[in-house]
Amino acid sequence: MSFKDAKIVPVIAVDDLDRAVSFYRDTLGLETRADEDPSAAYVKAGGDSWFLLYKSGYKRGETTVASFIVPDVERTVDELRGRGLKFEEYDFPGLKTERGIATQDGMKTAWFKDTEGNTIAVSEVDAERMRRAA
Repeated sequence: MSFKDAKIVPVIAVDDLDRAVSFYRDTLGLETRADEDPSAAYVKAGGDSWFLLYKSGYKRGETTVASFIVPDVERTVDELRGRGLKFEEYDFPGLKTERGIATQDGMKTAWFKDTEGNTIAVSEVDAERMRRAA
């Protein structure tokens, strides 16, 4: 079996599925649908992209679990802030955010935590980088 043509479905562990579904649906404005398993739900992210939320008692990591690629990070951050979302501020060697947004190698990224402590990114990839990746 080859993975080169396989779709990838990000999966995000949550403590409280109802709370997480409400966050992704109401705060981020995404479509959600129940799974046949009552401890899981799907979230539609754009195009035909979906990701899975699942109830888990395991501790969450501090790494980014998913990244939404948007055409304008600043506009998206402003819109989400207007819905009450708080963005993370970082000041590490090689990574510093300003108003919650870091710019590195032509790419802007901002990070926020969902209701379950997972780190989610909002990224803007420049046109040249997208061209090279295609």
